[in-house]
Amino acid sequence: MNYFLIAVLVVLCALVVFSLVRGIVAFLKTTKIDLESGEAETVPEMQEMQNKAMFARIKYQAMAIAVIALIAVIAGASGD
Repeated sequence: MNYFLIAVLVVLCALVVFSLVRGIVAFLKTTKIDLESGEAETVPEMQEMQNKAMFARIKYQAMAIAVIALIAVIAGASGD
């Protein structure tokens, strides 16, 4: 069971990193568009993309914390 939970935790950590990178890339694109064009036509779309990526990151982090707590509970229960 612990091996399965550790595998889930590794996948969730990878998803956190992936979401973080997507959010940073969207932020950099927004900044580049804003600096180059001065027009804010695509800026709201990019900001929405940033928000979605960062919300996904928070969601994956919360799930990773829940898995860590579950691993701790299982380890504590088997230690008795």
